[in-house]
Amino acid sequence: MTLNENALEIAGAMIEGKDRFGVEEARLECGATVVDCGVNAVGSVEAGLLFSRVCLGGLAEVAVSNEGFGALGLPVVSVRTDAPRLACIGSQKAGWSVKVGGFFGMGSGPARMLLDSAPEGLREDSDVGVLALECSVLPGDDVAEYVAGKLGIDAGNLTILAVRTASVAGSVQVSARMVETALFKMDHLEITADIVSGEGTAPIAPVKGGDSRMMGVENDMIIYGSSVKLTVSEDVDVEAIPSVSSPEYGVPFAEIFKRAGYDFYKIDQGIFAPAQVTVENIASGEIKIAGEVNFEMVEKTINSS
Repeated sequence: MTLNENALEIAGAMIEGKDRFGVEEARLECGATVVDCGVNAVGSVEAGLLFSRVCLGGLAEVAVSNEGFGALGLPVVSVRTDAPRLACIGSQKAGWSVKVGGFFGMGSGPARMLLDSAPEGLREDSDVGVLALECSVLPGDDVAEYVAGKLGIDAGNLTILAVRTASVAGSVQVSARMVETALFKMDHLEITADIVSGEGTAPIAPVKGGDSRMMGVENDMIIYGSSVKLTVSEDVDVEAIPSVSSPEYGVPFAEIFKRAGYDFYKIDQGIFAPAQVTVENIASGEIKIAGEVNFEMVEKTINSS
């Protein structure tokens, strides 16, 4: 099965259990299916877990624990994959800015692998496409037709999952990107390595306020609260990977974003990384750890106004 077919099965399970998961389904005139996981729909933690599995193309285990993170006792999401590059960079990475008229959404999921711009080795052929959008309004026919055209598939074979930043499912799916950020940081630093597996944990932020506030808080869950372990087959400079290696470290992401004039491209990309990274070299048996979870910063950003 392709990653898009994997994701379609997961989306189908969400639709079948829509009352349980708090999601809503709509079939557009063009034939595309939209699953609202937290734009207008209430959503749920379970919807966020399934949304994350879709983003990862069905190639990762995603779960939540209520054991509690730090003094605040936050729930924690965990991710594990034996295909980290394919799942996290090929599929999960929010690498597609979808702009149609007044609509804007950040696109993740295996549908990205159908784009002509998909990197070599991270492409697939599929008659179906599943796209996960982080957006503030639901996509309509114009968006679905645009997306289907870019993917080269019939609109009737397109499924779009939509969630807003300030939602329960939205908060879960952002925290579930901790392994992705480790691989993103390695790509940014041009650290090449054969990564055999990846796993990680991150606290899930409670929803308080609108999308702008939650965007900052949710990023801080990864930057200051996440821990990632990568299993590799060669030596890696682990000290360069955690967020603490960025000059922006120690400042809430909302403030970093504001100082950059709300322009992501003016932010040091090195801040988008886990708080702590462990690398196990299965060739040498050596284990290296860099960075640490910053409970104080997580608590500070959670309690910010």
